[in-house]
Amino acid sequence: MVSHSIPNALTIAGSDPSGGAGLQADIKTFSALGVYATNVITAVIAQNTRGVAAVEPVSVTLIRTQLDNLLDDVEIDAVKIGMVASREVAGTIAEALTRRRPRWIVLDPVMIAKSGDRLVDDEGLRAVRDILVPLADVITPNLPEAAALLGTETPRTLAGMESMVGDLAALGAPYGLLKGGHLPLESCPDLLWMPNDKRWLDAPRLPTRNLHGAGCALSSAIAASLAHLPPEKADVAGAIEAAKQWLHQALIASERLDVGQGKGPPHHFHAWW
Repeated sequence: MVSHSIPNALTIAGSDPSGGAGLQADIKTFSALGVYATNVITAVIAQNTRGVAAVEPVSVTLIRTQLDNLLDDVEIDAVKIGMVASREVAGTIAEALTRRRPRWIVLDPVMIAKSGDRLVDDEGLRAVRDILVPLADVITPNLPEAAALLGTETPRTLAGMESMVGDLAALGAPYGLLKGGHLPLESCPDLLWMPNDKRWLDAPRLPTRNLHGAGCALSSAIAASLAHLPPEKADVAGAIEAAKQWLHQALIASERLDVGQGKGPPHHFHAWW
């Protein structure tokens, strides 16, 4: 139960030197949405708005020490899990969060960068699917990530998206948002599934290339929105919808930024400056 007025959130993710994705994006999102941000780093990534140059995983021992040290001291209300590169790391995260279970766990199964670069190997993919998805309250795969989790082809239609949801839900997360931005449509249709229902959440497609870290921002916005929910009124679907609306405004405002020569980031602090 939350015993403090400002919730604490934790991001477990890789870094992005350009500041648009990974734990940097998560910290910005938490801060913009009124949540105190903490972090555990899982990988150091040489990355900019044009792509990924190198990935250096942090040792399992150091990840475990980061988690234990933080969770021994800080009461965490919501966790967002991003890039996880190995089964051993996934198991370490699951063990730590099971011992000190936060109210909410959001998993963004980061496996493929916006540039198309593959960030984890097959063993890492299976670890995310088998260990972390069942641990999560909410997962937020895009279409290539969902296809990777299920070992299927990436869907190209709305009907194809709908056909995936049952199998994704069967992996163990009670809530999920299947992001349809990869479809060649004039809108960006996301499909929200819940324990007893599913719902389309649509938004106009924006004429912007500033999508670097958009998935990171969305999942951390969901975690922040969940962290604010009172225990007696846990409107998970409402929190997910609010996070999607916040990201839409961040993407609109991203045109005010000038970051890099490739895909720029959303403007996380669009409500402030």
